[in-house]
Amino acid sequence: MQLTINGKSVEVTVDPNMPLLWVLRDVLNMTGTKYGCGVAACGACTVHVNGHATRSCITPIQMVAGAKITTIESLGSPEKPHPLQLAWIQEQVPQCGYCQSGMLMAAADLLARKPKPTDADIDEAMSNICRCGSYQRVKTAIHFAARELA
Repeated sequence: MQLTINGKSVEVTVDPNMPLLWVLRDVLNMTGTKYGCGVAACGACTVHVNGHATRSCITPIQMVAGAKITTIESLGSPEKPHPLQLAWIQEQVPQCGYCQSGMLMAAADLLARKPKPTDADIDEAMSNICRCGSYQRVKTAIHFAARELA
């Protein structure tokens, strides 16, 4: 099966029903996307499919053949971090950090759709679960990144 991940064409031979998460992590060794719940409730596995936040733990690989898949590995780089990554550091969002790749991908989708989100927009878009409870810092960081991107 032919996939486009982070702008690169990749060929994988897997069961077409294998979730995208496991293709990324176990087949392609891209471990930035995390497994949390396996039922699309927590959001740790969030990636972008054709520019939209998607829970990869329940997305069969056959559903994304030919789609543009973007993972946390290409959100920014050490040389040029994404404004959200800088905001996450500025606002000290991560505690344990486990959910953060999914949070960042969901936030990137939000800012792509709504460059100046309200608190209500953020509350609606950020359905990811953080066991550490860093939600207020996430909201502050998203507003910070939105200002930087403007």
